[in-house]
Amino acid sequence: MSAIPSHGDAPRYLNVAGAMEQIGDEGALREMLPMVLESLTNDVPAITELLARGDIKGANHLLHPLKGFIPIFCTTELYGRVSEVELMSKKGDVAAVSAAYAELAPELLRLKAEVAQYLGLAA
Repeated sequence: MSAIPSHGDAPRYLNVAGAMEQIGDEGALREMLPMVLESLTNDVPAITELLARGDIKGANHLLHPLKGFIPIFCTTELYGRVSEVELMSKKGDVAAVSAAYAELAPELLRLKAEVAQYLGLAA
């Protein structure tokens, strides 16, 4: 399955209705989503690289803010996964976090693609 939704696919992880409840209006949502897109663009590969180098503290440094803002914009399912991996990263088991993050990263990339599609940008 491709991480990038095809045209017409309903978002799996982006929760526009939930975000609108918290943010209030679509204009504000559209102003905030580019920051989400930038974070996912930069942090997902950076976390992968940090874990490959065994830098669990560095990975946690990026996972923690991701865990903080992502529940505003995504489904409970994805937030639960992010929260779980972030908690694991606090415990310092690089192998376990690397394995869990290897499963999570494609889901975060799918969210990134869904945000880009919502904003009318190429993923």
